[in-house]
Amino acid sequence: MTTLTQTPGTDPTAPEAPREDDGTRGAWMLVAQREIVTRAMNKAFVIGLVVSLAVIAALAGFFTWQSNRVDTFTVAVDGSDTVAAAAVTSAAELADSESAAGSGGDEVELLEVADDAAAQAAVESGDADVWLQQGTDGGWMLSGQGEPDGTLTRYLSTAVEQQVMAANAEAAGTSVAELSAGAELSTQALDADAMGEQSLFFATFALSFLFFAGAITSGSMIASSVVEEKQSRLVEIIATAVPLRQLLAGKIVGSSVIAIGQNLLFAAVGLVAVAASPISIALPALSTSLIWFLVFFAIGFLALAALYAVAGALASRAEDLQYTSTPMTMLVMGVYFLTFSASGTFMTVLSYVPIANVVAMPARVLSGDTTWWEPVVSLLILAAFAVLALLVSERAFRGSLLQTGGRISWKQALRAEA
Repeated sequence: MTTLTQTPGTDPTAPEAPREDDGTRGAWMLVAQREIVTRAMNKAFVIGLVVSLAVIAALAGFFTWQSNRVDTFTVAVDGSDTVAAAAVTSAAELADSESAAGSGGDEVELLEVADDAAAQAAVESGDADVWLQQGTDGGWMLSGQGEPDGTLTRYLSTAVEQQVMAANAEAAGTSVAELSAGAELSTQALDADAMGEQSLFFATFALSFLFFAGAITSGSMIASSVVEEKQSRLVEIIATAVPLRQLLAGKIVGSSVIAIGQNLLFAAVGLVAVAASPISIALPALSTSLIWFLVFFAIGFLALAALYAVAGALASRAEDLQYTSTPMTMLVMGVYFLTFSASGTFMTVLSYVPIANVVAMPARVLSGDTTWWEPVVSLLILAAFAVLALLVSERAFRGSLLQTGGRISWKQALRAEA
């Protein structure tokens, strides 16, 4: 059975909390400053932040390099096979056109050899990647040491089809242009800044990760800070000089500054990476989405920080944190996994649900799936939730912080005299 001791208002030995009208109204700023300085001087936090930034920069550099990398494929053909040679030349032109359009980065080279045996020998020796020849059944065969590259196969399939169609059209006394008249398909982007589906997925994943990293690391640290002060009984000394309401406010503000600053650094590195990548055209839309995300995160984290602070106050030892902080951890992980995998109507619903709208609404803004008023309404809903969470958390924090002897439930904390 959990034993509760030192409950303010019932235990005569409990410290008397100072009133907020005796010069302590600004105490929260000192607490916030202390939280920021303590975190900034924490070697583990600084090292983790530097490592995270290095990883983000390395991944961004890798993907940028990968997107700009050019693969060169060499295709061996029998020099007497003019159709095969023309097909390879056509494939090379197709690869060049895609590369110029920014949707590919491959080159196709033609290697003419004496005969089929020489072509096979070129593949086996590594001088050629594949060997293109006419099959015995009237079709075509593309041979390689292993399975031919999928992109190269696509280029050559299109090119062979074009060459064979041209030959068949000539034999029929017509032309490819006449046969394919009216069959051209062009593309149009109604929104020049809109992102592709794949890019949108990765951008949403990045927003989810920013939320997860900021909420988990800063939330866990505020809970650890509270329980460490409680376990060492330092909080009893602090409570004689600082009202508990001011103490909670200072811890929330200090942790929020650190969390927002951390996400600003991550976002800045990400934007620099996007500016150097093929999707730099989407930079304006991504920047707008990030601004919305930071605003939503700033308000949403106020609620999460308050809940994490209560998790620390409910625990009497550091070992208790894994139990008292489980609901918040599950909430953060749920938002992380749901938002980057959601789409359609489900994503729309999530964009109005606190805390999920911290990620879901900026993601919808990025996709262009919102009108101007939707983020505003969602932000107001989040703000109302944050106010409610702060009020409830403040009551539970004051009712549990000075209680010791074991883990305390939310019900006990809210009912305790504070």
